[in-house]
Amino acid sequence: MPIHENPLLLEFLPDFLCASVVDLFLPCAMLTPMLDAARIAELLQPFLSEISNGAPSRPPLPGWACSAELAAQLQTYLDLLLRWNARINLTAVRDPEQIVTRHFGESLFAARVLREAGAFSSGTTLADIGSGAGFPGIPIKLFAPELHVTLIESQNKKATFLREVIRALELSHIVVHCGRAEDWAHHASVVTLRAVEKFETVLPVAAQLVAPGGTLALLIVESQTEAAARGLGPGWDAEFGRSIPESVGRQVWMARRN
Repeated sequence: MPIHENPLLLEFLPDFLCASVVDLFLPCAMLTPMLDAARIAELLQPFLSEISNGAPSRPPLPGWACSAELAAQLQTYLDLLLRWNARINLTAVRDPEQIVTRHFGESLFAARVLREAGAFSSGTTLADIGSGAGFPGIPIKLFAPELHVTLIESQNKKATFLREVIRALELSHIVVHCGRAEDWAHHASVVTLRAVEKFETVLPVAAQLVAPGGTLALLIVESQTEAAARGLGPGWDAEFGRSIPESVGRQVWMARRN
């Protein structure tokens, strides 16, 4: 088996060697940027435009512009993801434009919802459980650089990828915890959870990591909201859900711990 196709070897190589091996053996065509920054910004517009929620008691979600700096960072992120995903299964979504909308767009929308809800401030800590390829944690960090972020990922090869993204984007105040969420002996002001298996089993673990007065943000389908409210039990105030643009029944659902 070629070295770059050996998942066990990639799992145990040091981070810097793992990244070099992936780059060295991939065909040149895979190293070519698939989307430019302008196209990425265009695809993100539905997730960044002002959104009316239809409820008179709640103001619309203000629009937010995708800066040239953010678009360039996302382009770098996308290129890394496409390269690594060719050898390591980081996401089942393969089309670059769908990655931008399905992953980047949803994550940035969640960041907007959290900021509008007052969940972000200087020194806010955020833990992203089951971070996988970095969603929603890394785009949220790019949206709100002031956050102190921990990406929690139990699979070593995915954790290695996350560290490579952090290195490539030169991000600070963001770390990777390679291990189970149950073993992360801390609390965070904001805890995010998206697209994990065994949702109802993981939910109580996520809830335990939220600091008093903190926020739990779930990127889930509408049919899961009742299970989410039931699973949290007393001691929580369900905030509201915001429907995610360009999706079918997906929303950002939040609850605040008393």
